This record gives sequence, structure tokens and C-alpha cells, in this order.
Amino acid sequence: MAITAAMVKELREMTGAGMMDCKKALNETDGNMDEAVEYLRKKGQAKAENKASRIAAEGLCKVLTEGDQVAAVVEVNSETDFVAKNEQFQNYVTAVAKQALTTSAADIDAFLAEAWNEDPSKTVKDALVEKIAVIGEKLSIRRFEKVAAKNGCVVTYTHGGGKIGVIVDAETSVVNDAVKEALNNLAMQVAALYPKYVSSDEVSEEYKAHEREIIAEQIKNDPKMAGKPEKVIEGAIEGRLNKELKEVCLLEQIYVKAEDGKQTVKQYLAAVSKENGTEITIRKFVRFETGEGIEKKVDDFAAEVAAQAGLN
Repeated sequence: MAITAAMVKELREMTGAGMMDCKKALNETDGNMDEAVEYLRKKGQAKAENKASRIAAEGLCKVLTEGDQVAAVVEVNSETDFVAKNEQFQNYVTAVAKQALTTSAADIDAFLAEAWNEDPSKTVKDALVEKIAVIGEKLSIRRFEKVAAKNGCVVTYTHGGGKIGVIVDAETSVVNDAVKEALNNLAMQVAALYPKYVSSDEVSEEYKAHEREIIAEQIKNDPKMAGKPEKVIEGAIEGRLNKELKEVCLLEQIYVKAEDGKQTVKQYLAAVSKENGTEITIRKFVRFETGEGIEKKVDDFAAEVAAQAGLN
């Protein structure tokens, strides 16, 4: 398969690896992007597995609540940042979020087919098409999620004027200002540190096995580990895996406001629970980031990559 400049560019953005490393990875995997990412990770050349999620697109995330029992977050995309800052667009995103608060839809297709709350004679999709005509840019209701509390409350946090929207759903017999403040602190943590799971209990054995395989390959390519006994290598694999899990599991993360720099989120919640005579359990969290995984158009960059990688 012919490896193009655009493919090298895409892989580079996904992994943060060098252009020539990306070109080699694509050649080794016959242009298979997923396998190329795995190849670079095993070689220790992928600087960040989730680099692709940082590719920007324009628009807004909007979070709304109904008391402290129901919350909804939506992401609506626009083509330009200019439109994202437009008051008319922002008001429309708020209307979409209000729709999400009352929706019974299970997916985005069902959501778009619902009657539009502001004019039930139209569907949500009809209202979107009309707004596109008025604003003059392609708009997209990309995703939504509605969360209802069970034996507790929900709290929300919005960062960067709508760049990130977070909902935290907690079970607790006491819902007071102190508990809500603690949960709001966790929502800010979710926004800043991007955990993937509430706790390591949610992590599948398949995921762990996959990561062990990646780490084993990284160690195999590490000169410092050459000739080490198998027991030492196995210990290193488990050590690196546990370190990774502490980074991606909310309760195992170091609490960002910890005074000693060591207190975990789990320990912080336990302390707040004790102070307020309750037991706080995080049921789930939702984190939307505007443009997550969407690639913006970058003029002439592929040509620049081609010239440097010798693909022309």
C-alpha cells in the first residue's frame, strides 16, 4: 500500500512521534493506522496515546441542571471559532442543552428525531437545519448525555467558557454544601486530568492484558532492562501498569488540591464523608471536550510533511 503524506500527518498527530518514525511504522504495518499506533507504542515512540483526542474543532459544550437531581451535557460543533463566540449560536446551544434535560432518547439519532421543545411542530433536526441556514456554517449536534441521580446528587462543572463540560453523579445520604463542594472539586479534577474510569474495578482484564503486552514490548526495547531476570521484568511490567491505572482511574489519582501532594481522591472522599456523617460513592462521571477526536482542516500541512519525509 502506498504511504501518503496525509497518512504520515495523521499518525504524527495521533501519537506525537517523529515524521520518519511514523513513515516507518506505516510501512511496517502496510498502512494500517491502528496497527501503526501499536507499533509506535511498542517501540516507545508514541509520546501520548490520546494525542488524537486533543485535535481541536470549534463549538461549545453546554451543561445544564434541574436542581441537583438531573443534569445534561451536549456538544454542538461549528466550523469556526468566530461562530462559536456568536451570541446566537450560544443561545442555540443552550436550547439544545435544555432539550437534552427533558429527552428520553437513547442515542443521537433518536434525539434528532424528537419534537423540538421550542416549536413542537419541528424536530430537533429541523431546527438544526434552520439554524445552519441562518448562521451560514455547517453545525452539528454531535453528542449528548443525560444523568439522573439515585440516592444522592449530581454536580456539574464547565471549563474554558464551554470547552469542557463535566457531570459527576454521586450516591450519598447527606447532600449539603460541604458534600457538593467536594463533588465540584472532583468535577474540576475530571476536567483537568481526564480520567477514563471511576476506579480500577471498572478496568477490564482485556484492557490490562493489552497494556501488559505494550509495556512488555517497551521493556524489551529498553537497553537498561537488557539481561534482567524474568522476575524483575515481570515486576517492572506490573509496576508500570499500576502507575498507568493510577493515572486513568479517578479514585486512584492524586487529589489535585491535596496539601501533602499524596492524598488520593479516594482518601479525600473518605475524609469528607467522615466529616459529614455519610458515605460518598461516585457512581459515574461524564466529560465532554469540544472537538475531541475531530480533525480540523490544516491548509498545506500535508505538503509540508511530504517535503520533509521525502514522499513527493
